[in-house]
Amino acid sequence: QVQLVESGGGSVQAGGSLKVSCAAPKYIFTTCGMGWYRQAPGKERELVSSISRNGFTTYADSVKGRFTISRDKAKNMLYLQMNSLKTEDTAVYYCAACLNQYNRYAYWGQGTQVTVSS
Repeated sequence: QVQLVESGGGSVQAGGSLKVSCAAPKYIFTTCGMGWYRQAPGKERELVSSISRNGFTTYADSVKGRFTISRDKAKNMLYLQMNSLKTEDTAVYYCAACLNQYNRYAYWGQGTQVTVSS
């Protein structure tokens, strides 16, 4: 069982910044793409950002220009730097890895809460 562990969530005021992290097994970074999802109360889980095995990144329109996905292969870490946070960014953020044959991520972390207050 692949274990992904998120950390770095918390509470911040609107306009502030927060960085969430995801620790994953080393081989994940050389064999799989990874992504960040979020789920707000009463809403479906949505893809926030992804990074392919080759480093190609994507972002949801709602976070473009504010969020940056990155990884540190030496530390086996995936990051999501979130700037200019808005109250609508409040959600549980999940790390995911390895797209399967159905183009869905096979492995998931437990999630970390991000709360943005006005």
